[in-house]
Amino acid sequence: MIRFVVAGHRAIASGDFKLDDIAGGAGRLDVLVRCVNSAFFLSHSIRTDVELYLILQGGEDAPKTVRFVGSELRYLNPDERSTASLIRNALLKKTGTCEARSSPGIYVSKDSFFDVIDKLKQISSIVYLKEDGNDVREYEFPENVTFVLGDDKDLTAEEENAVMSCSPSKICLGPISLHADHCMIVVLNELDRSNAV
Repeated sequence: MIRFVVAGHRAIASGDFKLDDIAGGAGRLDVLVRCVNSAFFLSHSIRTDVELYLILQGGEDAPKTVRFVGSELRYLNPDERSTASLIRNALLKKTGTCEARSSPGIYVSKDSFFDVIDKLKQISSIVYLKEDGNDVREYEFPENVTFVLGDDKDLTAEEENAVMSCSPSKICLGPISLHADHCMIVVLNELDRSNAV
């Protein structure tokens, strides 16, 4: 299983935003929407071995986590507006102490970034994607792996400490900084190439 955790530092967790303003009024939700597309879409299919955790940390209803499960996904299309609509529908769903299903393959909870990391470190190897890490081409990927990265902002010091306390590997994807969604594509390509050999 391949998992990604993306911290959406300003993304509005209430679902109270307009679909034609996901870059501004929704707190850079556009970055997270692009991460959904990068995590799942292939040329003619969807990756079924990927899970994506989007942690929305903006607004009064924060935090909330929207989890996408590739093997269960339905109704996911490659355009940003319809993906933003799926996220908004999840955020508008009432959540209690348990995760709630909003549509096939999409779940929402009140989990914080720290809650998600605590849960995943028990079932998965944690890999922190960071510019000052070791070269990805020298890294041997475990079978069950979680990659952690920020949105258009780096992880906060507290978030980074929580990730590093899991004794994770820290890897770099190349000599220049990339957008979060591009990082995901590079990682998946490296995994595809290593599995093809």
